[in-house]
Amino acid sequence: MDDPGFVRINGQLRIPLDQLRYRASRAGGPGGQHVNTSSTRIELWWDVAGSPSLSDRQRARLLARLATRLDGQGRLRLVSAAHRSQLRNREAATARFIEVVAEALRVPKTRRPTAPTQASRKRRLDDKRKRAELKRERRRGSDRE
Repeated sequence: MDDPGFVRINGQLRIPLDQLRYRASRAGGPGGQHVNTSSTRIELWWDVAGSPSLSDRQRARLLARLATRLDGQGRLRLVSAAHRSQLRNREAATARFIEVVAEALRVPKTRRPTAPTQASRKRRLDDKRKRAELKRERRRGSDRE
């Protein structure tokens, strides 16, 4: 059962909601005059560098993988203005936050190099021989004229 005071990123990481800062501002886009009078755009801020919820390894991975998305103080900023309601934008920003952080924490599988099979090497050499023979035949054919 999920605790309502936390955002669950993955099995190892839960971030308390009090570490996330939400700020509402006026959004552009559809909505007519409603847009000009209500603050439905949501900015979500999270201090990656200063979060006590992260282990040193998680912090290092996040700082490295999210380096282009962080400001000078090591804070992550996400914006949502897709919906006309502040609540839905807040939910969308939180969902995007979970995706971004979970993806940054995911450790990629190490690539194990594979050698070409014997059959593929044989095919490649056979094709190469055929191509060379074809070109040789073309050269001989042009000498006869």
